[in-house]
Amino acid sequence: MFRTTPLRRAIVGLTAAFAMTVSLTACGEESDDPGTGSGAPVPSASADTSLADKVPAEIKAAGKLTIGTDSSYAPNEYLDADGKTIIGFDVDLFNAVAQKLGLTTEWQSAKFDAIIPGVTSGKYNVGVSSFTVNAEREKEATMVSYFSAGTQWAAKAGATINPDDACGKKVAVQVGTVQLDDITARSKKCTDAGKAKITIDQYQAQSDATNAVVSGKDEAMLADSPVGAYAVK
Repeated sequence: MFRTTPLRRAIVGLTAAFAMTVSLTACGEESDDPGTGSGAPVPSASADTSLADKVPAEIKAAGKLTIGTDSSYAPNEYLDADGKTIIGFDVDLFNAVAQKLGLTTEWQSAKFDAIIPGVTSGKYNVGVSSFTVNAEREKEATMVSYFSAGTQWAAKAGATINPDDACGKKVAVQVGTVQLDDITARSKKCTDAGKAKITIDQYQAQSDATNAVVSGKDEAMLADSPVGAYAVK
């Protein structure tokens, strides 16, 4: 396993009022609802009228936020054992944000690369899906950074992978992620040096990329560090 330079992770499609609540929810209480699926207490918050008053009228009238997320990205956002309920630490965090605004949440599973277009089209009020903050995405949506994570490489148990010498290897990665950009650049570096390219297998769901490594179809994968650590625990 290997980690690269940490990258900021963000929620997309928030107004300035919503952005303020991200830091404020740290002052919330803990509830007994096992939102992460682990039985651990999760954060909760009481509504703040000064913030709730800044919620756009249309959203306030609906009383909820519709949120797009890629629910294949455990432990950040993923499906519980029932195969329907979306859980994870991002879910816990943003449920508390919504509570601070006096709103409920409606989580909808989506392909990762369809979430930002869904926000810009109005299908979702917000996208919460471990987005890396970059200039290209900031042209399309407001992004609010809330934590930093590195990129972690992982190989099947008993195998090893050197990210700086992955030429000729088969590597799994999720579509639309910064990790795809990373591995594409590494493959080009290989071919520029006269070495074999990296075979890049792209998957719509991170869970499929992980399974490809476990099954031996691919020799390694790269993903956000919490996701990589969760996969190999």
